[in-house]
Amino acid sequence: MNDNVRKYIQGAVIVCAVGLVLWFGNGCGFTLTCKRAEPPAMRTPIPTLLPATLPAPKMNSGTSAASTQCRVAASDLIGAWVSAGASEKEVFQFTDVNGGKCEAAFADVAPLFTEPNLWYSGSLPCVSCHSADVTISLAQLDLSGYAGIQAGSRRANADAKKGADILGGGAWKKSTLYDFISAAKADVPGHTKAASDGALVFAGKPLPAPAAPPALTPTVTPTP
Repeated sequence: MNDNVRKYIQGAVIVCAVGLVLWFGNGCGFTLTCKRAEPPAMRTPIPTLLPATLPAPKMNSGTSAASTQCRVAASDLIGAWVSAGASEKEVFQFTDVNGGKCEAAFADVAPLFTEPNLWYSGSLPCVSCHSADVTISLAQLDLSGYAGIQAGSRRANADAKKGADILGGGAWKKSTLYDFISAAKADVPGHTKAASDGALVFAGKPLPAPAAPPALTPTVTPTP
């Protein structure tokens, strides 16, 4: 065997040995479908509210979410909550897009600040910029929960219980929050596209229709 052939065989053996060491060192064993080195998949949590522009998923009862919830403009839902006193626990009433009477609570409103894709397709959640850490949160505003919303914006620090009111003292369409979610703000990050009053979601539940008054029984007067 000449030297060239010997060197070729030795080189091939070394390459194979190095490859096997790297493969087993990565924890893949004998599988050819190893994904150990791949980054973990990022998944978005299922939103509590459903954009009303998307098909509603089927529930176990065989009915859809749309049949058990009301279809309402996102801005109107927040507005009804604010106008009713912005309570954390008490229910409030609102009118859906079909004129039906419905009721909801803050738990129905909160996802509008914490879930993506509700204001428009591809929209980030408000908390991506207005988080609980007011030291880095834009406008020092925390929209991650009830206490932060009530505390308002421009807070000196996380311990400050009150900043600038964003709910307009109950006057929804005069509030800072309404202004920022109803119109585009080209100079404000995250507000370059108007959320608009037309962003529809399924939320709350319909109120039962009022009972019809009982039919009157005619009084028969005997003929004299």
